[in-house]
Amino acid sequence: MVADAAPSVMPVQAARPSTGLQVRAWLARRSEAVAIPVAAAVAGFLLFGVFLLALGKSPLQLVDLVYRAGFGSSFALGNSLQRAAPLLFTALCVALPARLGLVVIGGEGAIVLGGLAAAAFAQPLAAFPAVIAIPLMALAAAFAGAVWIGSVGWLQAYRGVNATISSLLLSYIAIAIANHLIEGPLRDPTSLNKPSTLPIGDAFMLPPMPVIGVHWGLGCGVIACILAYILMDRTTLGFAARIAGGNVRAAQIQGLPVGRLIVGFTALGGVFAALAGFFEVAAVQGTANGTLVAGYGYTGILVAFLARQNPIAIIPVAILLGGIEASSGLIQRRMQLPDATVLVLEGLLFLIVLMSETLYGRFKIFSPHLWQAKAETMPAPAASAAA
Repeated sequence: MVADAAPSVMPVQAARPSTGLQVRAWLARRSEAVAIPVAAAVAGFLLFGVFLLALGKSPLQLVDLVYRAGFGSSFALGNSLQRAAPLLFTALCVALPARLGLVVIGGEGAIVLGGLAAAAFAQPLAAFPAVIAIPLMALAAAFAGAVWIGSVGWLQAYRGVNATISSLLLSYIAIAIANHLIEGPLRDPTSLNKPSTLPIGDAFMLPPMPVIGVHWGLGCGVIACILAYILMDRTTLGFAARIAGGNVRAAQIQGLPVGRLIVGFTALGGVFAALAGFFEVAAVQGTANGTLVAGYGYTGILVAFLARQNPIAIIPVAILLGGIEASSGLIQRRMQLPDATVLVLEGLLFLIVLMSETLYGRFKIFSPHLWQAKAETMPAPAASAAA
């Protein structure tokens, strides 16, 4: 009797992750940077609601007033967008150096110097056509910001001075210099109650953008965010900056010019912040005065941290914060609260966002390895029976 032949063994192929698991893994890698800041913002609003309840005020009324004053009408939306325009630039002043591990908080000083440089250069350019003078004013502002914030990077890279401390101190120095020049050598003799520089003139004022009616600072700010994203995430220069920010020693061993990267990216951040000052002068005020110190540089820090230093995410976050700031006057009148109430809310949001930094990497649902492990445990496709 002949024994039955042993059944043939079919090769077993490694299980491939299903398309659904691949999508989940892709979402897991990217959703953490959205979910945690959003949850931190919601927690900040809830805590601020408790603060309002302690004062005998309604948190729901606050939310209603923020919506109505910031986004409830075309006029309110335009006001919010106008306030968001400088925040786009000042947030980039924080976000770009942050990719190299630096916390630069001196955007307020760059705004003031940028606006002052634009107003000062408008006077000798009075005989030039606007198509030439306005770009030159912008270049003067950009140069002032690049030198001022770039010096922060130079001090960090070549003298070991902490960028956070030096940028903050230089911001105070910049504001003091601007106040001296506005109230002294550059003062318009006719500005009695509110010291200002000479007006730049109607010919050099930027018109609003079509349709939405907001000045061109908003459009240029959005373009700047897109270009910054391309620079940081789609170029070798941005990749080198991220490597230097992750491990300076490893970047130096690989031969990367860490010092020049630090100076270059801080200077670029200063350019963006100074352009915010340029647009405030050339599109809003028409002159350089004390209103340039409006706190946009400090609010830009909150915008950058809420956006997780992502230039694209800066756009919606800046619009949200612009709407909140636009509602401060209405909150003061309707709820009988100080005008600084919005500053308290922003400070609380900033504190919660900083605390939320400890949550990254702690939730398995946001880990792509979780979905990869699920894919690996899936059974292999059943082999077809031998004929």
